[in-house]
Amino acid sequence: MDIGIDLGTANIMITMGDRGIVFYEPSVVAFNKRTDEIAAVGMEAYRMIGKTPDYIAVIRPLSDGVISDYDMADTLIKECLRRVTGRQMIMPRIIICVPSLATDVESRAVIDAARETGAQKVYLIEEPVAALLGAGVDISKPRGSMVVDIGGGTTDIAVLSMNGIVVKNSIKLGGNKIDQAIMRYVSNRYRILIGERMAENAKITLSEVCSPNGSRKMVVKGRDMVSGLPAKVELTDYDVYKAVIDLINELLEAVRALLEITPPELAGDIYTDGIFLTGGGALIGGLDRLMEKELRVRTIVAEDPIRCVARGTGLAFKHIDTLRNGFERIANYGYADKKG
Repeated sequence: MDIGIDLGTANIMITMGDRGIVFYEPSVVAFNKRTDEIAAVGMEAYRMIGKTPDYIAVIRPLSDGVISDYDMADTLIKECLRRVTGRQMIMPRIIICVPSLATDVESRAVIDAARETGAQKVYLIEEPVAALLGAGVDISKPRGSMVVDIGGGTTDIAVLSMNGIVVKNSIKLGGNKIDQAIMRYVSNRYRILIGERMAENAKITLSEVCSPNGSRKMVVKGRDMVSGLPAKVELTDYDVYKAVIDLINELLEAVRALLEITPPELAGDIYTDGIFLTGGGALIGGLDRLMEKELRVRTIVAEDPIRCVARGTGLAFKHIDTLRNGFERIANYGYADKKG
């Protein structure tokens, strides 16, 4: 049984063999500190964010794309795999995604967590490789393909050709930081504290970073910072634009910087074929249009961008013998066969 895991800061997705994505839930664990037991995992735990008593901690085991709480990450992976497989079993191969610039220590933590489940072989694949595979791009040709994968904790930017990464960068900017920026904006402008789930809803509903006009509106609820009482305020798409535009500009600068060091022949291919946007951040309203305007390169939002990396992880089993950068590094740990 081949299992692919997209272990994201915001969500965990699991693929199994030819069945495609069989599990998709938030990467959240609820822990009962009184009994030292896991109270909930996934969507059930996500619904508890900001709504639990002191003795229940709601934890995101991943921060900025890498494991920040090893025990909780181990629990998350085991519980999600148990739900998928239905019983304890030895799995021959697991492929897990990691950000492009994950350190050896961070990569080792991911591998160890996967091996705790009983896997015989664990492979790592870098997120840009999986993202392009999942977007249906043929990366085996001597032709440049560029991807910007905007996840919950990191944005991975890379140019690939002939099954390998030519240039790459990873910045700690993703959906979570955008949510936090909205929370800060509302507290500074309206003196109301809102939670991360409310901020995320505002991002999904109102984000428009290319041409906001204030016509789209929604009510957000929280706590008044002056009176301490429950309060609400009406936000517009222009409010969200002002909250997030500095982060979006930072993202555009990172893409521009990578284009500047891309070999000329590959840059020409990218000008012809465009830049692929994947990950949840690809759904930010107007981001593709703004990127086209600022970089003067056609920008394409991949089909179902949120699931691109997970799909690519599952497809990677068919390319293990040919993929280069995505599989080289973990051979150092002796966990993969020499073809890795």
